[in-house]
Amino acid sequence: MSTNFENSKPEFPILTVIPSASSSGEKGPIQISTVPSTEQLIKEKLLEERLRLIRELGYEEKKTNRFKKPEEKPFTASQRNHTTILFGGLTWKHEKIIHGALEGLGYKCEAVPTPNVRAFQLGKEYGNNGQCNPTYFTVGNLVQYLQRLEESGMARQDIIDNYVFFTAGACGPCRFGMYEAEYRLALRNSGFDGFRVLLFQQSGGLNQAEAEAGLEMNLDFFLGILNAMNIGDLINDCAYQIRPFEVKKGETDQVLDECVDYLHDVIKKHEPYKIEGKFAELVNRFPSAAGTAEYVGKFLTQLYGDEYTGALRHVRDRLNSIEVDRTRIKPIVKITGEFWAQTTEGEGNFNMFKFLEREGAQVLVEPVGTWIMYMIHQAKQGIRDRKGVEEKQEAAKAWEVTKKLAQNWHYRSVLGKLTVAEKIFKREWNRLRDALDHMPHDLTDQYELQRLGHPFYNSRAGGGEGHLEVAKNIYYSNKGICHMVLSLKPFGCMPSTQSDGAQSAVVNQYKDMIYLPIETSGEGEINAHSRVQMALGEAKVKAKAEFAEVLRQAGYTLDEVKAFVDEHPELKRPMYKVPHYKGVIGVGASFIKHVGELMKAESRSTVSFTDQQVQASA
Repeated sequence: MSTNFENSKPEFPILTVIPSASSSGEKGPIQISTVPSTEQLIKEKLLEERLRLIRELGYEEKKTNRFKKPEEKPFTASQRNHTTILFGGLTWKHEKIIHGALEGLGYKCEAVPTPNVRAFQLGKEYGNNGQCNPTYFTVGNLVQYLQRLEESGMARQDIIDNYVFFTAGACGPCRFGMYEAEYRLALRNSGFDGFRVLLFQQSGGLNQAEAEAGLEMNLDFFLGILNAMNIGDLINDCAYQIRPFEVKKGETDQVLDECVDYLHDVIKKHEPYKIEGKFAELVNRFPSAAGTAEYVGKFLTQLYGDEYTGALRHVRDRLNSIEVDRTRIKPIVKITGEFWAQTTEGEGNFNMFKFLEREGAQVLVEPVGTWIMYMIHQAKQGIRDRKGVEEKQEAAKAWEVTKKLAQNWHYRSVLGKLTVAEKIFKREWNRLRDALDHMPHDLTDQYELQRLGHPFYNSRAGGGEGHLEVAKNIYYSNKGICHMVLSLKPFGCMPSTQSDGAQSAVVNQYKDMIYLPIETSGEGEINAHSRVQMALGEAKVKAKAEFAEVLRQAGYTLDEVKAFVDEHPELKRPMYKVPHYKGVIGVGASFIKHVGELMKAESRSTVSFTDQQVQASA
């Protein structure tokens, strides 16, 4: 056993000045005498006793080697021209548009391809044991990309010097907090020691050198990334709503490719607001106000500019050219679960979205925007919970009115800023959504999700998606928005495992709910698909029964409905708004109900017109 006694050394003794005297009584040279204090004597005695006990018990004093984070070369502004930023982890739609945003800001960048099983195997080979599969897939994917660069003829040192990887990070109860360490370990083990990883923390900003930073985290950067993610969410939602009903197979993907390329160019060519002309001359006379004026200008341009909404209206018209047949019976499957597993569109979640569509389902995907709103909501909740508990200063006494008012103002100020951020984010989402004729789904209300999920899963519990997995299951099933909820999570994911435990109580209470959790890994695809098929079979039965009942209530045959649709081509357009009826879930069933109402209305108007003709002739 070992111990460290660096802090156990006795203090210096008190120095007392004593003047010496000669035999004649004259003062001689000054002598210095040490007189230990009582406290020092006690410390010395304690140290002697401790040392005696250590010798008797056989302890050995050793130096403590504390862990220090490895130093790495910073990414500086002077390196921007020759350094490529690598990023990934979302859908290809998000990544293509984010690529445009970064290029528009002057960065060289590349999106790392969607991870495959080979990436998973590399992650296991070069990383630690016991990690979750998103770690293995994403870490291994970076290593695989760098290896391919080397295979193409690029020198390893050139790769290390001319590339950096930009990714998200966090701290918390799940293994997501270990991602940075895993990246560094795998890069070192695979021979790319020294490769730079820039970590953007959920709280704390970007981990990089502050002076002359290569990646400048300013307002233009945040607005560019935010707009790119929102646009990616909305386009992704539209594609998953149109594809199951397309008449010409593959047309949706073809149009989607064109639209994403177009949006990439739009966001790349976007020029951030700058004060110019005579106004710039006026503002520059007041240097302290110049920065604020430009900041306000950027903000107002974001709130009221028409650049992105105009581009999305063009995309709307292009998507609306796809012919759809909504008389098909498609059970709606809502995807929830761990963030990465529910977002990726590859082998990391067994290609589950493509599989569901092949099996005849309509997939309801989860936008990144929900996660952003969740983080804002959780921050507000934390501030409310800590009200009155001051971490860095003493609480105000009863008579300290001024101090109390200052603390209350600080609390309300922080809470108010987050509330404004929450409202602005939702406003921008809905403004972009409006440009697509409100086809994409609205963001789910976080306060409603908290109300639904909290009785089963404490909404203060952090890690993963927190209470969202439980709350979404209740919300989407109980509100009649989907036939089945499929929760995708990594094998052994702690927060998702906790959610699964709570889901048993949820399923017990809501008997008609079809809920299936699937743990994903690098293997087991056939077993996972088999389980999904069985649950999807129940959802199909539910969707067919619903469709048949609505058709019966409409009073028309399916052929009559199709004939009416053929006579009214606008009903074959994706952007045609089909109302959502209470108690009706499927798009096909809602469409039949709506068309039935149109057919009856047209029949009544024809009869009425005929009666008017008869009366006029009489």
